[in-house]
Amino acid sequence: MAHYSILDLVPITLGSDAACALERSKQLAIKAESWGYHRYWVAEHHNMPGIASSATAVVIGHLASATQTIRVGSGGIMLPNHAPLMVAEQFGTLATLYPNRIDLGIGRAPGTDGVTMQALRRNLAGSVEDFPRDVMELQHYLKPVQPGQRVSATPGAGTEVPIWILGSSLFGAQLAAALGMPFAFASHFAPSQLTAAIQTYREQFKPSDTLKAPYVMLGFNLCAADTDAHAHFLRSSSLQSFVNLRRGAPGPMPAPIDGYEASLSVAERQMVEAIGQCSAVGTLDTVQVQIGDFIAQTGADELMLVSSIFDPEQRLKSYELGAVAMQNLAQANTPRRAMG
Repeated sequence: MAHYSILDLVPITLGSDAACALERSKQLAIKAESWGYHRYWVAEHHNMPGIASSATAVVIGHLASATQTIRVGSGGIMLPNHAPLMVAEQFGTLATLYPNRIDLGIGRAPGTDGVTMQALRRNLAGSVEDFPRDVMELQHYLKPVQPGQRVSATPGAGTEVPIWILGSSLFGAQLAAALGMPFAFASHFAPSQLTAAIQTYREQFKPSDTLKAPYVMLGFNLCAADTDAHAHFLRSSSLQSFVNLRRGAPGPMPAPIDGYEASLSVAERQMVEAIGQCSAVGTLDTVQVQIGDFIAQTGADELMLVSSIFDPEQRLKSYELGAVAMQNLAQANTPRRAMG
């Protein structure tokens, strides 16, 4: 059966602040560890008032220090925003502090808008072709230092932090396959190329020293509650955030409202329906069926669950019910191949 993990955007809810969001994420990580979640990732975003994980490596250290066994990492670091050496040093330091617990998921998107890209990078001279070279440079810095190597990451060299390729298109699938790396697909918000990406990755995969067979993690939205109606009500917060971002008006996560989807344009409803294909919304029984169907359809090795819910107690409950659903499914199926 698939592993189950958490992707946390460290949401700042309307009326709260970043300090509150970071404390809530710490408490969620502690609970997630007790509920059997395999890993806990946070994502790099910039200039977004509703997300507190911009300094991603710092947040990872905050979460790792509060937990004992759960893997903690990035979902992901947007590599074009950084020099590979600096990423290797940051995650090498994390791996030195928290051995065998740190993951490094990397993507090629900026995680922000064009103006902020300029502020982050100072110039936009890079191209898509730079990303594969940066990935291989990053891998190099995390391996043991070789004779004659003039630049090394300290800490970092020899830690061999597991690197994942993140993507929402065929590009990431092809690169992960070519380099023999695990692949995480952002199906929770960009599902259109999900089937093609999985097929491409599995068909083109080349075994490497770190991974002998393809390994697929899929993003999956979860909103679980005591009743189906309440779950759909709670989900309206994440839908509002999603639509507001597409409208170019990101902000703190709003409170849930009744009948939100009826207020959307036809195009917006189509966007919401698309992400619904990679979502489970309802009671424990309802989400268990929906999760099981999704795993059966995709053959996912791991699900990265995303519960973006306004009320922190309801968010905790959703993730707890998600863990129960995954455990129930595991009891009914032969365990799948695992990866650390």
